Amino acid sequence: MTENTIKFTVPSDDKENMRFILRTVFDALNEKGYNPINQIVGYLLTEDPTYITNYNNARSMICKLDRDELMQELVNCYLFGSK
Repeated sequence: MTENTIKFTVPSDDKENMRFILRTVFDALNEKGYNPINQIVGYLLTEDPTYITNYNNARSMICKLDRDELMQELVNCYLFGSK
């Protein structure tokens, strides 16, 4: 087992796709009356797709994203702002 830290890099076009999908999922959850932040966090923590509505194909869209890359990008944006 290696003890080196692995650095993941997300290409900028993937970041834009992630942003688009996350915004679309957020909007779908909001339109259906859910708390979008709570639902997305629930999905990210558990990988249980039932946290995300099927409305506007939101569940299918978010399942196409790599959760690890998405969480990495969210933390990066939180700490350092959008780059």
